[in-house]
Amino acid sequence: MGVPLSQMWTVATYVMGQRLRGRKRYPLVLMLEPLFRCNLACAGCGKIQYPAHILKQNLSVEDCLKAVDECGAPMVSIPGGEPLMHPQIAELVRELVKRRKYIYLCTNAILLKEKIDLFTPSKYLTFSVHMDGQEDHHDFAVCREGVYKDAAEAMRMAVQRGFRVTTNTTLFEGADPNSVRAFFDEMMELGVEGMMVSPGYAYEKAPDQKNFLKRQSTHHLFNMILSNRDGGKRKWRFNQSPLFLEFLMGRRDYECTPWGNPTYNLFGWQKPCYLLQDGYADTFAELMQETQWDHYGRASGNDKCQNCMVHCGYEPTAVNHTFSGMGGLFATVRSMLFGTYRDEAALKSLEQEKGRPHGPLVQLGLAEVKPAGDDSPDPTVRVGRKGTERVVA
Repeated sequence: MGVPLSQMWTVATYVMGQRLRGRKRYPLVLMLEPLFRCNLACAGCGKIQYPAHILKQNLSVEDCLKAVDECGAPMVSIPGGEPLMHPQIAELVRELVKRRKYIYLCTNAILLKEKIDLFTPSKYLTFSVHMDGQEDHHDFAVCREGVYKDAAEAMRMAVQRGFRVTTNTTLFEGADPNSVRAFFDEMMELGVEGMMVSPGYAYEKAPDQKNFLKRQSTHHLFNMILSNRDGGKRKWRFNQSPLFLEFLMGRRDYECTPWGNPTYNLFGWQKPCYLLQDGYADTFAELMQETQWDHYGRASGNDKCQNCMVHCGYEPTAVNHTFSGMGGLFATVRSMLFGTYRDEAALKSLEQEKGRPHGPLVQLGLAEVKPAGDDSPDPTVRVGRKGTERVVA
């Protein structure tokens, strides 16, 4: 598992302490957004669609630290926008290291080589690099050629300098499971500490609305990707709960824990979570006490939550399960040691996917594939300017 023992111990003792105090709701990771500005314009991103006067603003270091102290979570994720564009990002990281917070600085790595001398390697600092697949898939997802090569080069340099480096990957409709598996191999060869993976969330403001995964499609895709790791030869390291990965595969049924990863940004404490914007609170206490939590999550019936399986809502649930008793601990250890998941049906589907169009062809509307899980021998349907034609796989 791609998480250092010191960090695992810190999280374990924190969670156990919260449970011993009888606290039902507590934060695990603070999602600290010091800016929304970015040097990319990804089609699936809902964070950069604000007007120019908002995109020009930054949270001050003082405001960020106040939020960190108020929240008290042992880990701080710094997404954006692109955090390396914040003029005081190095100062903020130094202050968080002093507080012994485990920091995940989320970046597309375009500026990493230029900015890396501002930082010092530490067990508390991780560069979490946004990588959405192999070169063609990643460059298409971020809407710019050459980003994969630049990011890979920057990651390799950071690893050589002794920094902790992980990746975070978001998968959309049309993702090629075979390519994703090859991508995981590539990231391991780069020497990253671990990987994070999650299905995309259908942000209302995102320019591309048609390519977000639905729940059943998510289960089928992740089962193909994560099962059958060649008898354990594929030594993929994931920087996240193995029980969350089993949830993505459809092997576990969890409910969302929206308060597990609270978000603080330019507008305050975002209700109820990183993905939804149903108002803001002035303080963390107000967020926790006045948010109507039963209005969110799949069980609530909220339409916006029905297809969400994103890590920021469900990984806290998996972590809580791990420390809920011996059953959760045993399940986690078993998954860590034996999680190769031999599945003949998934293996068959993986082979069939080799003959189907994926990625840009599907997302641009130049190809249409059968619903995930449909393994019938019918040929793939391709849609082009001249109408519909059959393409035999």
